[in-house]
Amino acid sequence: MPSLPSNAVLLVIDVQQGFNDPSWGNRNNPHAEENIARLLEVWRRTDHPIIHIQHLSKEEHSVLRADSPGSQFKEQAQPQAHELIIQKSVNSAFIGTHLEQILRTHHFDTLVIVGLTTDHCVSTTTRMAGNLGFQTYVVSDATATFERTGHDGRTYTAQEIHDVSLVSLNHEFATVVGTQSIIEMLSD
Repeated sequence: MPSLPSNAVLLVIDVQQGFNDPSWGNRNNPHAEENIARLLEVWRRTDHPIIHIQHLSKEEHSVLRADSPGSQFKEQAQPQAHELIIQKSVNSAFIGTHLEQILRTHHFDTLVIVGLTTDHCVSTTTRMAGNLGFQTYVVSDATATFERTGHDGRTYTAQEIHDVSLVSLNHEFATVVGTQSIIEMLSD
């Protein structure tokens, strides 16, 4: 694996309390937040840039609505005072925000993406990042999702959804790696 540049951004997407709500159903990767916390610790220790993305839904009954407790960041991913927080109301962190402008202004061309959920906001943001020309990595064990019922009535497990989402991103929009690999790439 290549080394990451010194300005590789850790993009932490939607690690919010609302995803603890049981209405989401069964989830995969119960250690995702632990791995996110580990990456945050390494990024902070090595003084690499970190950007937190916060989803603030405009839907009245959403657990991620701005005025709900669910919109708050989870304990493992609490932003520090100097870390940038970008708020969004749609799946992509690039739509309706200044994320691209911030990245380009600071010459940040490498993104390491973690967060929730693999098949929605992580995937959508990753696809746009790849299309915009950013070198993008998705950390497979620092993302997670929930089971879903398809148009055919079949319930797909969270792990199936997660795996298919990552397969769809890998080598097309991003390089999919694990937490330990990305830490080693940062340390080289």
